[in-house]
Amino acid sequence: MTLWTCTIEANVATAVYRNPPMNYFCADGAAELGALIETWREPAIKAVVLAGGMPGRFITHYSVEELLSYAEDRTAMRQAGTALNDGYHALLLSLRNLPKPVIVAMNGDAMGGGFELCLACDIRVAERGDFRYGLPEVKLGILPGGSGTQRLSRLIGVGRAIEFILRGRVIEPAAALAMGLVHELSDDARKRAAELAREMAQLPHVAVAMAKRAVYDGADTNLASGLKIEGACFLETMLSDGSVTAMRDYVSVPLDQRRRWLEQPGTPK
Repeated sequence: MTLWTCTIEANVATAVYRNPPMNYFCADGAAELGALIETWREPAIKAVVLAGGMPGRFITHYSVEELLSYAEDRTAMRQAGTALNDGYHALLLSLRNLPKPVIVAMNGDAMGGGFELCLACDIRVAERGDFRYGLPEVKLGILPGGSGTQRLSRLIGVGRAIEFILRGRVIEPAAALAMGLVHELSDDARKRAAELAREMAQLPHVAVAMAKRAVYDGADTNLASGLKIEGACFLETMLSDGSVTAMRDYVSVPLDQRRRWLEQPGTPK
């Protein structure tokens, strides 16, 4: 690995991206991330954190130089068809489909392909500061082709997404929170993301995996089909050892202390 550095501590994998001077994403960075995702399927890893490794930059955006080199060779582009998009879509789907929480620390600028990567994560923690998030691709004569048009519309609705994308909007962290693009703000996004990862790493892993599957797969279909997905996922949790252990722990708590038990982060020991 030359662009991503991954460390593992307390069942949490933390991957940091560094590509000086601008921290642009690129084909090599995508390939390395794909390889890392496969290692994160290891059962010992219970949660994942992504972060930028350069001051003020998470992943600024995908390298325009690289995209331009593709666009200038029209013959090769026509022959490749949608292969470029297909590869990036598959990468982000593999990240989303990890059966464990993926938290992104947006500790700097995150636009274009970098912002699309954030949208594929489960929890987005933005860092307070003079940073920019958004999808400015139309200003470059293209569109958010790394799943941005689809993920954004599912997140904030078609009406708001089309305005955001057609204007190529780039916004500050506080505005991103107000729009529902991120889940919370922090003075130190990486530290907060690590806290959330450690908290969620304590939860019964089958319940976490099935909750992700039910939400994401259900959101991509109609209500009746979504309810069938939910039912199947619920059954998987009920058949797991983790559910029996957790529910036994809960019913062993005195009635007047149960609310406090549920309020504690993670699984009380």
